[in-house]
Amino acid sequence: MALKLEQIRDRLRARFPEHIIVEDLNNMAALVIPQEIYHDVVWFLKSDEELDFDYLEFETCADHPPDLLAFVCYLRSLGHGHRIALKINLDRNQPSLPSLADLYANADWNEREIFDLFGVIFHNHPDLRRLMMPEDWTGHPLRKDYLHPNVVKRPD
Repeated sequence: MALKLEQIRDRLRARFPEHIIVEDLNNMAALVIPQEIYHDVVWFLKSDEELDFDYLEFETCADHPPDLLAFVCYLRSLGHGHRIALKINLDRNQPSLPSLADLYANADWNEREIFDLFGVIFHNHPDLRRLMMPEDWTGHPLRKDYLHPNVVKRPD
């Protein structure tokens, strides 16, 4: 039976008394968690029998200059039918998170794409390298301040 977001939030708050809040994320509520407990929270969500978040739908990122990258991870329990979004606010100047590749096989390519296009470093990733851009590419094309090396910036 699918759990409601409030039930999932309460189970997480009981296990992780750190600051976990609910935020509206484009008409879907997300749990905002500190990056320091991200891997532990996801491990708990996956391993707890009542929660059983056994499927990583996808991970993505959004750039919010001047100082924030918002990382979002969507998880689903195929057996129970509930779904959750986790949001982690990252320092735009040094964005990093632990990899989920040890928990979900498809995190490998999701994280490589986010690394390539946004510059987020995923610690303990088994093969963190560019996925879409050439290996010698400079910069991260989905950041809002990105300038293509072949484009001359127009004067203001």
